[in-house]
Formats: sequence, structure tokens, C-alpha cells
Amino acid sequence: MDYFSLFLDGLCLGGQCVTHLLFVSRLSGKRLKPRHFLAYFFLLCVICLVSVGLDLSGALSVGAGVLALYGISRAALGNRRPVSWLAAVLAFYISQLSLGVLNSVETAVFPRFIGNPLLYPLLLAAQVFFFTLCACCCRAVLKLLSWTRDGQTPYIGLLLFPGLFFFAAQLYILHTAYSFFAFPRPPEEFGTHGALLLLQVMGLAAMLCTLYSYRRLCQGFQAQAALQSLTQAAQAQKVYIAEARTRYERTRAFRHDIKNHLSVLDGLLSGGRPAEGRAYLEKLRAASDALSFPYQTGNPVVDILLGEKLGLAKEIAAEVSLLLPSPCAIDDFDLCVILANALDNAITACRSGPAPRSIRVAGTRQGDFYMLSVENTCSEGPPHPEGIGLSNIRSAAEKYHGAVLTEKDGRRFSLDVLLNISPCYSERRESEDGGRANSFGRERICGCPNGIPESVKEE
Repeated sequence: MDYFSLFLDGLCLGGQCVTHLLFVSRLSGKRLKPRHFLAYFFLLCVICLVSVGLDLSGALSVGAGVLALYGISRAALGNRRPVSWLAAVLAFYISQLSLGVLNSVETAVFPRFIGNPLLYPLLLAAQVFFFTLCACCCRAVLKLLSWTRDGQTPYIGLLLFPGLFFFAAQLYILHTAYSFFAFPRPPEEFGTHGALLLLQVMGLAAMLCTLYSYRRLCQGFQAQAALQSLTQAAQAQKVYIAEARTRYERTRAFRHDIKNHLSVLDGLLSGGRPAEGRAYLEKLRAASDALSFPYQTGNPVVDILLGEKLGLAKEIAAEVSLLLPSPCAIDDFDLCVILANALDNAITACRSGPAPRSIRVAGTRQGDFYMLSVENTCSEGPPHPEGIGLSNIRSAAEKYHGAVLTEKDGRRFSLDVLLNISPCYSERRESEDGGRANSFGRERICGCPNGIPESVKEE
């Protein structure tokens, strides 16, 4: 029996080692290496031997295990402190919860098989049940938390306090009603252990509800940030359109008066006053330059956007080889969302890196698809987590059954946005937008803030 108990202890430690590290890896999105498993398994063995040798309480040994898992998460995986603490507490809470449920079942069933050879296969079956329950609980928790990454979990430290509460309650149940390392003794009343089992299941349900509430909170924050970004993009587009109209009116006025200007210029030259004619010609050239855009893409709204964004970053060398199709099946608003967010990210990345700094904007058409490309210099190191700007670009691309591809190579970062501009697809999309416009009107009557489009509400 001693060898069998030693085998069960080793199997339990090994299973917990794998379960804990896989849980932390999936939760934080970091990759594990074999040495991480070996280091953590060694630490668990040392903690187990020390706790047995010094006859420490189970709570102290579990606390040491939490510290060991926190250290592995911080030192080996490079996770942030709140994420590391939360992952360690949740991993051990799931283990102790599964152990408590198993103890409740063992207390009700196993006393009848003491001295029976069937006890050994039942103990092995209990270990399988323990690991299965751990895996199911871990999967339920990961479903609520692993949808986001390390850099995109606002206020994740707040989850540590309810996690510690559930963990402490579970440790108290195990410490007062069961044993951590010894076989559970037959209870005097099975009703007590049934109530403890129900209490532990309710604790698990409360924890899952807390995580679900946190997930909805994060989604609300992201939706609010996306809405603010889209609202700013809509306001910026109105400015671009107003400026385009102003330039158009000025151009019409200039073209209307061009005959008069040519007559004045002809009179000056015919009257033998070339110096005054050249001065008048310079004024005409200055007026013509003021009406032209620094970048010509075939879309006045995009021309103004490029001129404004790149004009504010004069220290960055800009190259624009973008010619939009005419007629363009891409809505001006969506073009503004894509290019404004792409240029903002590119300018920020350029300024964070050393000189020389450069941005290149290009466009290529292949059949019914159009590829927008933005390349820029950036700093060395891993790419930053995806932010609201890139999420807005993806949302705009999805409206045209498109795709977004990002790539970082050293100090170069590239963003490619593929869009479907086929005429038949454009007509179908416009009809769908018309249907959404009807529902949008109904939502606005019901008090929809800022007139949010249906596509935004779905996010």
C-alpha cells in the first residue's frame, strides 16, 4: 500500500504540474517549453517533501505552491503581476475544488471497500475523475478569460480579490472537513458531506458568474472605445468633406475667373511690362497651388486626409502611390476609418523608432479586389498588442468580405487590407445597408445613443 500511495502521490503531482502550467499558458497566450514543466514539477516535489517532513498544514503547502506557480509565470513566461497572481490562484482553486468534490464522493463510497481488492482500481478511477473535473473547470474558466490577451485585460487585478475569497473558502472546507494527504475517514453523517459538496459546487458557479461579469465588462469597455473611435472618424470625415466642398467652390471660382486673369496677363505682356506680367503669373501659380492637393488619389476626401495626416508629421518621409478606382465601391467613411487608423498607428510607430523614419502608402487592384498597403519604420522588439485602431480596420474590412494582414520584420511594419470592390457585391451590400438603415431608424427612436449603426452594435 505504501508503494501504491507513493505512486498516487507522484501521479497527482505530475497531473497538477501539467494542468496548472497548461492553464496559465492558455490564459496568458504564452508558449511553454519542457524545462518549464521540469522546473515546476521539481518545485512541487520539494514543497511536498518539506510539508510532509515538517508536518506543515495543508494551507501552508498550497500557499507555497501558489508562490511557485506565480514565479514560473513571471520568470519563465514573462506575464504581468496581476495576470500571474490571478492565474496561480485560479489554477490552485480549481485543483482544490476538484479535490474537495472528490473527497465528498470518496467519503460516501470508499469506506465500504476498505480491505477489498477493488479499492485499488477505485483509487485509480478517483484520480481519473479528479483530472477530468480539473480539465472541465479549467476549460470553463478559459472560455470566459482566454478570449483576450495580456495587454487587453483592463482591471484584471480586480478578479484577484473574489478569486482569493473563493480559494480561502475552499481551503477552509478542506482543512476542517477533510485531509489533504491522508485517506478520508468515514464520516458519521453523510448529510454533512453532501451539504459541503453542494457548497463547493455553488462556489464554482459563483466564480464562473464573476468571470462572466468581468468578460461582459471588458466587452463593454471595448465597445465604448470602438464607438468613440468611430465617432471621431465620422466627425473627421465631415471635416474632410466640408474642406473638399470648400476647395471645389474655390476651384470653380478660380476657373470662372481664369479668362479674366489671362486677359490681364496678356495686356501686361502686350504693353511691354514683362516684370509685372511675371509677378502676376507668380500670383496665379500660388493661387493654383493653394487649390491643389499634395497627394492625388482620385478621391478628394482621401486626398485631404492624407494631406492632413502626413502634413502633421513633416519629420517623416512619406511616399504615396495610391490611385483609387473610379467609380469606387468603397464608401468614403470606410476609407477614412481604414486610412486614418492606419496612418495614426504608422506615425506613432515611426516616432517611437530611430531615424530614418518613413511611411509608404500604396494601392493595387487585382480584378474585383483592391489591396491597400501601409508600410512604416518602427522600433525593434515584438509587435504591440492589437489596439482599437486595428480592430476598427478589421471591422471596416469585414464589411467588404476583406481581410487584414500585419507583418513585422525588424524595423519594418506592414499592414495590408484586402477589400472586395466588385460591382455586384457593392449593390448587394448597399441593399443590406438599406435594410439595416430601416432597423437603425427604429433603434434611434428607442434611444440609441449617437445614432450607432447596426454594424457597430453587433461588435
